[in-house]
Amino acid sequence: MRVVTAAPVRATAQSGLPPHVRTAFGVNEIEPRPVEWAGRRAWHCGDILIRAVADNAVAAWSAGVLDTLEVPGVRIAKPVRSSDGRWVIAGWAASRFVPGTLEPRYDEVVAVAEKLHAVMADLPRPRLLENRDDLVTRSAAAAFGELRVTVDRSHGGALFDHLAAYRRPVHAEPQVVHPELFGAVLFDGDAPPAIVDLVPCWRPPAWAAAVIVVDALAWGGADEGLIHRWAHLPEWPQMLLRAVLHRIVLHAQHPDGGPRTLAGLERAAGLVSALV
Repeated sequence: MRVVTAAPVRATAQSGLPPHVRTAFGVNEIEPRPVEWAGRRAWHCGDILIRAVADNAVAAWSAGVLDTLEVPGVRIAKPVRSSDGRWVIAGWAASRFVPGTLEPRYDEVVAVAEKLHAVMADLPRPRLLENRDDLVTRSAAAAFGELRVTVDRSHGGALFDHLAAYRRPVHAEPQVVHPELFGAVLFDGDAPPAIVDLVPCWRPPAWAAAVIVVDALAWGGADEGLIHRWAHLPEWPQMLLRAVLHRIVLHAQHPDGGPRTLAGLERAAGLVSALV
């Protein structure tokens, strides 16, 4: 089933990798090979992978954090600077290539989220999140009741209103989390899982884990036991509830949203409803 998370950033409609970008990242002598990497179009140039980014500020912040980040038991696609020291050149970013593909190993993805967020617990809130108004930010704010939204009934509006009535106050502290890990963790056999980028959001870590679970139930064919195997996480039922609400609002605004993808969310919502 098509996935409608916001994670896999689609490359801009370019016929190829611009020569000046190849030069800037030091691979002008290597013939670029188009590949799919974590659900997105990219160009493989030797041991470097170059991809278009949707938001230069987020891509630069992500690279700056990943450059020195070390997560036990997790591979990280380390960013590569351009010849003049920048992380992003004309909407393109580069990183070291790490082998792997997206696989339905959802418990392991949640485990990666736990390790990643533990390491990032002391990161300051990024200034780029101030007054931010993108798809993920709006959807998360609506899920936590900080933003009033009206979701069209054909896109899950009735489901959103029904579930929102079950929200209760939560007390988990927010921090920098990655809310889109469902489409950003690669596996390569028995090698440690790999993280390919960071998407910053200021929310409780258990909520980010709950988003992975909801995505896996809605669009990944995950077994129902997944929702219970992580029940030890703080305020789990309410975090799951907010994860479903988040995805409903995001789905309603997403160009790939439709009846089939909404059906997946309805499945996840039914399982979460039993817990709240």
